[in-house]
This record gives sequence, structure tokens and C-alpha cells, in this order.
Amino acid sequence: MSSQEKLVTKERGNWSNPIEFILSCMNFAIGLGNVWRYPYLAYRNGGGAFLVPYLLAAIFIGLPVFFAELIIGQYSGLGPTKAFAYLAPFFRGIGYSSIVVNSLLLTYYFVVLAWIFYYFFNSFFPTLKWSTCNNEWNTESCYSLVSDLACQENNFGNSSDKIFYQDRCQSIDEICSPRNLIPLNASYCMNGTEFTRLNDIIVRKLSTEEFFNEHVLGIGDATWYNYGYPRWQIVICLFIAWMLCGLAVMNGVKSVGKVVYFTATFPYVILTAILIRALTLPGSFDGIAYYISPQWDKLLEPSVWGDASSQIFYSFSLAFGALVTLSSYNKFTNNCHFDATIVTVINYLTALYNGFAVFAILGFLAHAMDVEIADVASSGPGLSFVTFLEAILLMPAANVWSVLFFFMMIILGLGSTFAGVQLVTTSIFDQWPHLRKNQFLVIFGVCMTGFAMGIPMTCPGGIFLFTLLEYHTASWAIFIIGFGIVVSLSWAYGVNNTLDMVSEMGMSLWHYVKHYWRATWVVITPIYILGIFAFVLTGIEPTKFDDYIFPVWADVLGWMFGLSTLLPFIIFAIIELIKADDKMSVFRPTRLWGPQEVNGQKVDRATMT
Repeated sequence: MSSQEKLVTKERGNWSNPIEFILSCMNFAIGLGNVWRYPYLAYRNGGGAFLVPYLLAAIFIGLPVFFAELIIGQYSGLGPTKAFAYLAPFFRGIGYSSIVVNSLLLTYYFVVLAWIFYYFFNSFFPTLKWSTCNNEWNTESCYSLVSDLACQENNFGNSSDKIFYQDRCQSIDEICSPRNLIPLNASYCMNGTEFTRLNDIIVRKLSTEEFFNEHVLGIGDATWYNYGYPRWQIVICLFIAWMLCGLAVMNGVKSVGKVVYFTATFPYVILTAILIRALTLPGSFDGIAYYISPQWDKLLEPSVWGDASSQIFYSFSLAFGALVTLSSYNKFTNNCHFDATIVTVINYLTALYNGFAVFAILGFLAHAMDVEIADVASSGPGLSFVTFLEAILLMPAANVWSVLFFFMMIILGLGSTFAGVQLVTTSIFDQWPHLRKNQFLVIFGVCMTGFAMGIPMTCPGGIFLFTLLEYHTASWAIFIIGFGIVVSLSWAYGVNNTLDMVSEMGMSLWHYVKHYWRATWVVITPIYILGIFAFVLTGIEPTKFDDYIFPVWADVLGWMFGLSTLLPFIIFAIIELIKADDKMSVFRPTRLWGPQEVNGQKVDRATMT
């Protein structure tokens, strides 16, 4: 900076202490991404086969991009729209692309929160509705595990054995004889000299799964052409979720910092209780074996690598802009290298830990239903609701545990959204500082806009729009944004200059650690991201939900969602190239790029001449 640049205090707020920042990062990164999304992706991709690319992606994408975003935010003290514009004008659009990604993600993320709130309120009824098959939404195939265990209490392994089928206890004879088969026991009928598995002649669907699909979502016979109308119960829950988040961020970063002491730690207590209960159930260790035993042939499928990498972006909150925003409130000398490392390790281990709980329950359900683990339930966004609830139903005082579990999910969900909403409001305030005096109205406006955007996903066909957004905003498109973030630091700004920034903020790195960052930022991470991106494109298939394949126009809509996240990046890059006389100057920092403070004083870039 020149001597003419005026240094003044810029009232923007800071974290009260570094612990609040770490907990906020954990909140946003660990959140529902690990408890809700990770399990069904791991289940869909063969359990253990998913762990290999997930570990590689954590090392070569997760940590490098995570640390890069923290450096940019903490050094500049700016949100992503300003930070990338000053760092290198060519990458100016990355900040706006991050906002688009974040906004689309928040839209469907709050729909998940609305489902959770609905479950939470239903947990206060004397009988948990998802435990029975006598509700108006249940089908003849409905299977209640609790009822089935009661039916089998007096079984002795012969033809008089009973199972729960078609909403009542039926003897094996009642099921086998009408099909001209000889009853044997609760698992088999006889066809002459051949054994016929009971599950080959009847269809059973978990009551928890039917509750999610037919009652919470209300799918019924919905299609893209029979979309339906908003379900008022879910709309109310969606409104509650947005209002609570708005209240939490109303007082800015300091209020969020106080909330995260509880929100980032309480979930581990509940997850541990559920895991302990799951491990006591028969078949649970078969589920864990399935989880940690890779199916090596799965590694040849592009979807496995694409899902693992996208989950790293999702659970680490990479390229959403929120990490830049969170770190911009750090004190200039905060050790964000330590923060990046510890949050990355905790994030990865939390995902693995949660996976053990989910797959232990899946193993038990497979044992109870006498099916393969891969056939227990559909591998969609409702998997966590299904598996955890089945375990809770077998716990003493199931209602109490259900209330605690969904309270935990609410905590995780709101904790994951704090930084997302903070990103949007921070970007608005950075662009128009005079609006800070109307903070309440700005936050209220952001929340109401998000609420309105989420209403279409509360319809019976809303899960189809949800699926499009979930796939196209946290998958292939986000890889390009992550690539741009790393390249803007390592190639445009220069990896040595980046390491100098780290030193300027008071962090002293070992010689070998610097080599790691040079290798990952300059070569490994960019190549890895582009390689995964190309590999994923080779395996693109029509989007579907369960067995319903979306029409071509819906797929096109999904691609438009994905491309909308990249358009700001592309458009601003073209504009900057056209404006610049010296084309190479767009790859160099502007005069407004610099540290957020000099000699302990905050820098107000608006006063620079």
C-alpha cells in the first residue's frame, strides 16, 4: 500500500475467540452433510467402496481447498465477492458463483430442515406414527419391525411360525399355502425339494420408509406432470426453520459464536448413544463389515468417485463462499492452518463415525427382514430418517429418544445454515455498507426470499426438484469453482506469495509442510479436481428418483441449475479480459488487495486513493 492510503478502523465485527471460529466451521462443515447426506451416498455406492475415494478426496481436495479459502478470508477480511475481485480480477466471478451455489443449496437444505421439524413435532405423539402400519398412507406391503418382533415372540422354527405381514400377524402357512408352497419356518417355504425364500414371494417395505415417502413427502402418484400443491404442514415447518436461523444470525457473528458452543458438541452425545444401541442388535456387525469391506469393482464406476468428491465439497462446505466469510471475521493473526487441519480431521472422522452407526442399523434390519444389506431400503435422501428411526424404536422410552434425535438434527441443520445465511448478508453489507444500519430488514428479506424459493419443494412432486438441485449444485459444477479457488492462489497470485501471506499472519510452517502445500495447490489438487470432473462426465446418466426417470426437459432444467452456478465465473472473466488493456493484469492482484489490518489497525479500502 502507498503512504496515501488511509488506515482506519472498520467496524465489521470479529469472533470473540478462535474457538468460536473452529466450532462455527465444524458446525457448517460437519452438520447434516455427514449425518444426512454421507450415509446414503456410502450406501448407494457399495459401502466400503466409497471410503477409498472419499479418503483420497479429503486429502487432495478437502484440506487444500479448505485452507485456501480460510487464507483468502482471514488475510483480506472480506467476503468472497470482494476478496476474489481484488485477488485477481479474472477470478472475480468466483465470489458470485459461490453465492449462487450457496443460495441454491440453502433453498433445498432448509427443506430437509422442514422435514426434520415435522418429525420433531410428531415425536410428541404417544404413538410414533412411523412405527405402525395402520395409517392412511400405509400400503399392504408395509412392514413394522416392532410389530414383527412381537409376532415372532413365540416362534419355534416350524410351519406355525408367525411374521408381521399386511398389518397383522400371519402364520407361515397362511403365506405359503395359497402359493402352492409348503410352509417351513419364518424364513422359507418349500417348493418340492427346493427352498424358497419368503422374501422372494412377498414384498415388505419398512414403515419408517413409507412414513417418509408417502406422508412427509406425500409422493403418491406424483410425477413432473402431476406435481401437486404445497403441503401446509411442511410449509409451516419450512417457515419456522427460516425464522429460527434468521434470529440466530440477527446480531451478527458474535451471536452465532455463542450459539455454536452447544450446536457443535451436543450431536456427538446423541450419535454415540444410538451407535451403542445399534451395536447390541443382532446383525449389526455384518452391517459394519459391509461398510468397511470395499467392493473393488465399484471403483471403476465414475459415480463412486463423483459422489465421494462432491460429498467432500458438500461436507467441508468448499466453494460455497461461507468459509471465506467465516474466516473474514477472524483476527488477523489467528492460526487458520491449525484450524483447517483440525476441522478436516474431525470432519472426516465424524463422517466415518456416523457411518458405523448407520451401517450397524442396516445390518440389523437386514438380519430382521432376512434380506441382503443392499436391499434393506432405497438409497435416497430419506435413508438416515429410516435407519436411525428403526434403532430409536427399539430403545427404551422411544419417544424421548426421538425428540432428542430430531432436536439434534435441528441443531445440526441450523448450525449448517448459519454461515450460509451469513455469507449472503455479509456480501450484501460488503457491497452496500450503508445497509448495516438496517440489518434486521436485510436478514428478514433474505430469509423470506429463501422461504419462498423452497415452497415448490414442499409439494408431492417437490422431491424431484429437490433431486435436481441436490445433484446439479453439489456435484460436477462445484468442481470447477473449487478448481478456480485453488488456481487463483497458486497460479495467479503465486504459491510463494500465498505462503508469504501465511507467514505475514503469524503462522510458522515447517519446511516439509510448505512442500506439501506447494505440491497440492500447484499440481495435485488442480489435476485431481479436473480428473474427477472429466471422469464424472463420462458416466452421466438421466436423473431419476427411485425408479422414476425424469423427462428430458427436467434433466435440461437440472443442467441449467448447474450452469447457473458457473455463469458468474465465466461472465466476469470475459468482462475483465475485455476491459483490460494489459490482458495479463487480470491475473494479478489489484491495489485494493492486501491485509485486513496494518500495525494492528483495520484497513478501510473505501478510503484508498
